[in-house]
Amino acid sequence: MDAVVRKLLHEAGTTFAEEAGFPLKDQPATLFKLLVMTNLLSTRISSEIALDAAKELFAAGGGTPRGMAKLTWQERVDALGRGHYVRYDESTAERLGDMAEQVQDRYGGDLRRLAMEAERDTQRVAKLLKEFPGIGPTGVDIFCREAQAIWPWLRPYFDALCQKGAERLGLPTEPDALAGLVTDKDLARFAAALVRVARDKKLADEIGKGGHR
Repeated sequence: MDAVVRKLLHEAGTTFAEEAGFPLKDQPATLFKLLVMTNLLSTRISSEIALDAAKELFAAGGGTPRGMAKLTWQERVDALGRGHYVRYDESTAERLGDMAEQVQDRYGGDLRRLAMEAERDTQRVAKLLKEFPGIGPTGVDIFCREAQAIWPWLRPYFDALCQKGAERLGLPTEPDALAGLVTDKDLARFAAALVRVARDKKLADEIGKGGHR
């Protein structure tokens, strides 16, 4: 089991935030980027395209609530297009603008205030996240899987998709048991890796004890 976990982290243990070009830090800009990435990943589109679109938005100046709000709708559409995020580009561009304004108006541009308002309670965080346009249960899971790297009180966060990946590798599926397999600092990486395995049976097979359904 230890060998499988080590190989999993080595082969697939990059957080989606890192893949989108930003390290996870408990800072306003980072948390906003995580929210943008979550919104893009919440639609029925490949994670590669969603992350490329996030990079284009950030490069265009949309990496902060103020910057995203200052971009015109067309500038957001164009950035999404450069990332090949074309199927949902117009509605997503509008949603991202609304979301940026909501982060500014309600939280002063700082999502750490969301954590404070939720009193560091996971269920209350989920409720507040769902108030953003485009964020539903899937988005809550995406955000919290990654945010556990910087918000320890979310740990351990392993949703149903993580558990599917664990099952494919013959690992325990109960969140506390999964958390016991890695150090706290690796929980977000471990969750991201399990998601990739859940979505890619070939990857599961390559890592070792894959193939379980």
